[in-house]
Amino acid sequence: MTLLAAVILVVAVSTFFTLSVRAKDLPKPEPESPTRHLEERKAAIYENLRDLQFEYRVGKLSDADYQTTKLTLQKELAGVLAAIDQKTPAAMKAAPKPALKPQPADDNTCPSCGARFANAMKFCGECGKAMAS
Repeated sequence: MTLLAAVILVVAVSTFFTLSVRAKDLPKPEPESPTRHLEERKAAIYENLRDLQFEYRVGKLSDADYQTTKLTLQKELAGVLAAIDQKTPAAMKAAPKPALKPQPADDNTCPSCGARFANAMKFCGECGKAMAS
């Protein structure tokens, strides 16, 4: 009898909490990207190009088949990229980054990215370019 009462109580409480959720308490859904399907298609085309190149190098495709298929995929990719550019608002397009100002040359500062290090190094630990020697 006690077990039955406990089960009824659990069902009643869980039903009450489930039905008492208000719409304003739920999180807002993420907005749908207008270019999501195009981005997925672009990724699929790049994957197809990689697979095509692999199959050509392994010897599964003739040179003519490879060139024809590659050209078809590249044309399709160009169309997808153009459609993405058309649908992307100007505000979302990335602005060009300003050029870094060159830092005074010393053994501990990278001439390319300006990163500073405690010890003199041959190659920059940030960008990997050769440091002043």
